[in-house]
Amino acid sequence: MNIFAKILTKARSKWVGVALIALALIALPFALAAAGTAWVRIANLAILFAFLALGLNIVVGFAGLLDLGYIAFYGVGAYVYALLASPHFNLHLPFWVILPIGALVACVFGVLLGAPTLKLRGDYLAIVTLGFGEIVRIFLNNLSRPFNLTNGPQGISRIDPFSFGAFDFSRNETIAGLAFSGPIKYYYLLLALLLLAIVVNLRLQHSRIGRAWEAIREDEIAARAMGINTTRIKLLAFAMGASFGGVAGGMFAAIQGFISPESFVLVESVMVLSMVVLGGMGNVWGVVLGAVLLTFVPELLRDWVQPVQQSLFGKTIIEPEVIRMLLFGLALVLMMLFRPAGLLPSAIRKRELTKQK
Repeated sequence: MNIFAKILTKARSKWVGVALIALALIALPFALAAAGTAWVRIANLAILFAFLALGLNIVVGFAGLLDLGYIAFYGVGAYVYALLASPHFNLHLPFWVILPIGALVACVFGVLLGAPTLKLRGDYLAIVTLGFGEIVRIFLNNLSRPFNLTNGPQGISRIDPFSFGAFDFSRNETIAGLAFSGPIKYYYLLLALLLLAIVVNLRLQHSRIGRAWEAIREDEIAARAMGINTTRIKLLAFAMGASFGGVAGGMFAAIQGFISPESFVLVESVMVLSMVVLGGMGNVWGVVLGAVLLTFVPELLRDWVQPVQQSLFGKTIIEPEVIRMLLFGLALVLMMLFRPAGLLPSAIRKRELTKQK
């Protein structure tokens, strides 16, 4: 009876914790809005990056395939949404139709990237995927002639926001006495989609496919000897990861209302990979934590660096962007030295690094 009471108390404590976190997430956009609408937009960007990081974690964290061109799938999803929901082709399909199309197109691109690289690993795979990401960006930048598909470096503007009938996510409204701005409404939609993505990732991680990815990451030859179809499983990892990037790209295009090839440069791929590494490769919750930290902390530094310099020296000696990237690089170096498995490492990766020591 005493054991049963302990189990019940533990279960209650768990659900109380979940309820408190849920309440905090619900109240968060209103608290951020009090400091400025820009912080709500940053929260939305953090959710988008978390979505991207979850997709890249499938490829890098679960399957152990280093991908430096992941931002290409983000760009593909964004342009699919922009082309089907803007005056560019005068098509205005609903977002719930376009997002699956964007995921499917990005998935096809993932297979196109994965198929020629099946025999590559490590540095060689990283170089090929880096080249793929740059090729996609250059195509987006130049596919304006002879047929104007992407509008070239000018990008695509006046992209339709998300909407359900008369309910437009980009407009400010008062609901039940509370003022809901466009960014706040987008926040709740993005949060719901992120929770769905987390559930999908957790289910994948503990499925037979997830265990096959893990086996390939640890030893591909041994995995093949155990009867795992490594070709199909690796292609599935690229396709699944790319589909997450496609959905995130569509959401980005709808929220921004404008996209151009400059939004999908190599630095963005490196940033998403850093989120996965910093949070903990292979750990879903660690990846989300890494995305949130690497989105909010640089913005906080950007906001504080200049006033601190003004108060200490009376002028700005070093530009906020330079200090931001300097501290970002220093943080990554320190992480690799003292927490190489990440802030919240997966149990397997933590055990591996402990044995190596």
